[in-house]
Amino acid sequence: MRVIVCLFITAFCLESQQPQQQVASQPNATLPAQQQGPVIKTDVTEVIVPVTVTDEKGKFVSDLVQSDFQIFDQGKLQSIQYFTRERAQPVVVGILVDLSNNSRTHWKNYQDAAIELTNTLLPGDKKYSGYLIGYGNEAELMVNTTSDGEKIMEKLRKLKPGGGSALYDAIYLACTKRSLVAGEPVDPRRVVVVIGDGNDNSSSKTLDQIIELAQRNLVTVYGISTSAYGFEATGDAALVRLAEETGGRVEYPLVNPYKDVSGYLSTPSDDGNYALSVGSGGYASAIATSIFKSVASVAGEVTLQYILRYIPDVTADSVRQYRKIEVKVALANVKVRARRGYYPFTP
Repeated sequence: MRVIVCLFITAFCLESQQPQQQVASQPNATLPAQQQGPVIKTDVTEVIVPVTVTDEKGKFVSDLVQSDFQIFDQGKLQSIQYFTRERAQPVVVGILVDLSNNSRTHWKNYQDAAIELTNTLLPGDKKYSGYLIGYGNEAELMVNTTSDGEKIMEKLRKLKPGGGSALYDAIYLACTKRSLVAGEPVDPRRVVVVIGDGNDNSSSKTLDQIIELAQRNLVTVYGISTSAYGFEATGDAALVRLAEETGGRVEYPLVNPYKDVSGYLSTPSDDGNYALSVGSGGYASAIATSIFKSVASVAGEVTLQYILRYIPDVTADSVRQYRKIEVKVALANVKVRARRGYYPFTP
């Protein structure tokens, strides 16, 4: 079976030597100069490949070896120089929280979810770092990069939603306006988790600009969607595209959260379907459980990825050339996930 995935590209670059500088930013050339920020120019020496493999039931496949993988760069077979399946690898995770009016309905649940995600991914070990960005009418870096998860959780407890949604500007901040950790983006890797519906009505940046910026800054985007079943989510397609183009995915905890609850729809109950009554706590419990399952799923994927590296045969013919990668796994009935390509040179 041929499985197409997208992979991380990395550079052993100046930013790993300058942790106090801003993240290497290569914005779209159409952005005004005053918005672009400093650019740290680097050349590619190696491609780093975080890959997630799951079976047909969505469970992680964690026992593959290097010989199970083949990597093709622009159709050419590559030699894998490095391989590991070590768990709990270092990561810098950005928590991006939607503070728009759209998040009001289930705000307390998602606030708790963001706190739980922070507590899970930032256990106090120095090799794990994170930061918090809230976005309403404007995006704001609320807690800069830190290994102290309590700082982020303390801020999360005080947040209240209201206003518009500047998601794209929030991702721009994640790529350009925070302090770096030495070793990024190789060790630790960069991950962003968006807790929101993907809608954007307030940003100065565009979706295409932000996708390219995330790809050039080696950021993997995950989403925990606040969209509910039966409601049209205008931003859902954008959130899915952000995730798929960068190698992540989107969880939907509010889409049919009651499917396993006795008495709801196809799950029989002695009291008949829709047996849960208002005020019993059954609906709230089902929603909370579904949200925390989504948090656990995203956290598990971030820490259970295979890491491969190879040295590509690339030239500086075009600094904006986007290269596609294909990975084949010698195992049937699995799903392989990573980003869809990379840019080999900084413009």
